[in-house]
Amino acid sequence: MADLVGSHAAAITRACPELHAAPFRLLAEGWDSTAVEVDGRLIFKFPKSEAAEKALLREASLLAVVRPHVSMPVPEMRIHHGPPVFSCHTKLHGEHLLTEGYHRLPETARDRLGVALGGFYAEIHRLERERMTAAGARPIDAWQSPQAVRTKALPKLDLDLRDYAEGIVSAFERLPPDPCGTTYGFFDGHGWNMAFDHDRARLNGIYDFADSGLGPLHQEFIYTNFISPDLTRRVIDAYEASSGRKLDRPRISILTGFHRLSELAALADDPQHVPAMIGHVAAWAAAAE
Repeated sequence: MADLVGSHAAAITRACPELHAAPFRLLAEGWDSTAVEVDGRLIFKFPKSEAAEKALLREASLLAVVRPHVSMPVPEMRIHHGPPVFSCHTKLHGEHLLTEGYHRLPETARDRLGVALGGFYAEIHRLERERMTAAGARPIDAWQSPQAVRTKALPKLDLDLRDYAEGIVSAFERLPPDPCGTTYGFFDGHGWNMAFDHDRARLNGIYDFADSGLGPLHQEFIYTNFISPDLTRRVIDAYEASSGRKLDRPRISILTGFHRLSELAALADDPQHVPAMIGHVAAWAAAAE
């Protein structure tokens, strides 16, 4: 790990020699990129592959369009074209917001968070699809098919959970096309992409737009369910008030359950991740009761 930080530190200080004496810290080792924090205030992201490099450039391009049009703080990314290619942005200070942390929040803070996220989604959905496409937006990744979920995911589940899962797959198959159509959206609004100030109970910003793109509007609202269905209800209320749209809450619940099953199907042959994916399915089954 020290060698990894050292190699990235060398690239950073070549581009930014004023940071030579600053402290460096490996922040995250993700699927696509490695993130390094410098001086407690800057985040540098290094893509691990050619595909990840293209995704990083696309993310920076999209954020350049998104940032002036949303009230929510989001990263202002600068690209260093290297070699190696990497990005830099000022850190959004805060921590992840997970289920336990959310449940400790008072009602006023929960309401404030719901309004902030609902307003953010309303603002980002107003961005013109053509403009976002020109900036690099593309269709979001497809989920596993119902047949793949039945074949790969359901056999991994205990019998009681399998009955629930089959009900979700069947309900997903019966869903008509999204009544609100397709939009440019964030599509990754779970608590691991939030900079939340737990001391002040305030959201300081949202980051990681690599998975943003064009997708069914209702799918935008499944990710706060990973934190709590209570938060999703507040987000939907705020979004409806801000956007004038009426959302289908049962549809969002079905989509959440199917997404969890799709994740399990995608990783069904990976014994390292299967237990966690089964846990996610079970957690949502309990929360959705």
